[in-house]
This record gives sequence, C-alpha cells and structure tokens, in this order.
Amino acid sequence: MFRGTSSKPIAVVTGGAGFLGSHLSDRLLTEGFRVIAIDNLITGLTDNIAHLAGNQDFKFIRQNVSEFIFVPGRVDYVFHFASPASPIDYLELPIPTLKVGALGTHNALGLAKDKMASFVLASTSECYGDPLIHPQKEDYWGNVNPIGPRGVYDEAKRFAEAMTMAYHRYHRADTKIVRIFNTYGPRMRLKDGRVVPAFISQALSQEPLTVFGNGSQTRSFCYVSDLIDGIFRLALSDYHEPVNIGKPSGNDRPRFC
Repeated sequence: MFRGTSSKPIAVVTGGAGFLGSHLSDRLLTEGFRVIAIDNLITGLTDNIAHLAGNQDFKFIRQNVSEFIFVPGRVDYVFHFASPASPIDYLELPIPTLKVGALGTHNALGLAKDKMASFVLASTSECYGDPLIHPQKEDYWGNVNPIGPRGVYDEAKRFAEAMTMAYHRYHRADTKIVRIFNTYGPRMRLKDGRVVPAFISQALSQEPLTVFGNGSQTRSFCYVSDLIDGIFRLALSDYHEPVNIGKPSGNDRPRFC
C-alpha cells in the first residue's frame, strides 16, 4: 500500500471521508501515522480529504466496508467510523446503516484480528435510546425501541459494540469503544439534520430557529477537535470498556463522562 519501509504506525480509518473520519485522519497524520482511509462516499465527501491529496502518508480507497476488506501489508490500528450518522441519513438509508453496523463491523474486526492491530469502534450516545437517566453513564443500559424508525441506527451500534466485545473476550483482540455524543465543527453538512448545523443554516438564511418539543430537552455538545483528542488518547490506552466522550456539565472544558 505504501512504498518503501517506514517505522511509522499505519492506521486504517473506515468512513475516512466523513466528518469525523477526516478529522481523525488529520490528527493521525499530525501524530506521525500513515493513514489508509476507506469510504464508499454514501455520506462522506471527497472535499473533506481534498487537502490530503499528494500526501505520501495518506491513501484513499473507495469501497463499501460491508464487503470484504483487503489491505496489503502491515496495519497497526483500525478505526471503524463508517456509518451514516445523522438522522436524515440513517432514516433514508436504513438497510446500509444496519449492514455497516453488522457486516462492516465484522469485516473491520476481521481485518484488525488478521493484522493483530488495535481496533477502535465509533459508537454513539444513541446506544442509550430515549434515556431515562441524565447524564448517561457507561454502566447505564439504555431505553431503546428496536423497531422504531431510529432503531436502525441504535441497534446497529449496539450490535457493533457486542461484536467488538466478543472479539475482545474470545479472540483477545485489543479493542476500544467510544460512545460519541453531539459533536460539531468544520466539515459538518449544513443540512444533516443535527441541531448545531440546523441552527447555523437557519441563522444564515435569516429564518426562525426551530426548537422541537417544548425546549426542555438536553444535549451534550463537544467540539470536534476535543472529541478527536479523546479518541486518540483512548486508542493508545489499555482500557476496553465503552467510554463516553461529551460535555456532561456546564464547565467550560469538555470532559470524559
């Protein structure tokens, strides 16, 4: 995949042309990694990685990771970030969402196992469903409707977590799980259905801001660079249980839950 020999660690990032995957690729390159980004561009954008064109330490493969993943040579880390993630996307793409959570996770774990690489799963706060506890802690099992419209995303990620822990326990794979809360920052699509870009889009268009429900609902917001920092640190750790990354308090600084 990469020419010549190098001691630089090699990371595969599925969903590497997405909002989070592209920022993660940037961080890994900054930290001295070589990066292989895989994306079928169903929701990702080549514009997100256009600035990496010509970088000798970055390669892009256009592929659906719900199909078998083949990467020649050494791989040290596999970051599985491929999935539709916004409500607009996974409601329009229910079957691909379920498949990438199940088949895609299995394929990415298989790659990590074959290469004896560390594996990091991008999971979500949606694992908690319509939570009855605020803020949610990692030992809360959630309140999920598996047959509701959002169940395709919730259950895809819950299955992905179960598969990841199975590989950790049965194959002794080095796995990590990050549950991502509401993240915002550059490269978000204005019309992806989430609250921050929705407010910004409406404000730029001088439209009224839409607040759903009675306005009493809460969100844990986290800026993308803070999230990526947490994910990078988790990848280098020896912790294997799910980790929430968000902002559960009113403090100025994002924290790990």
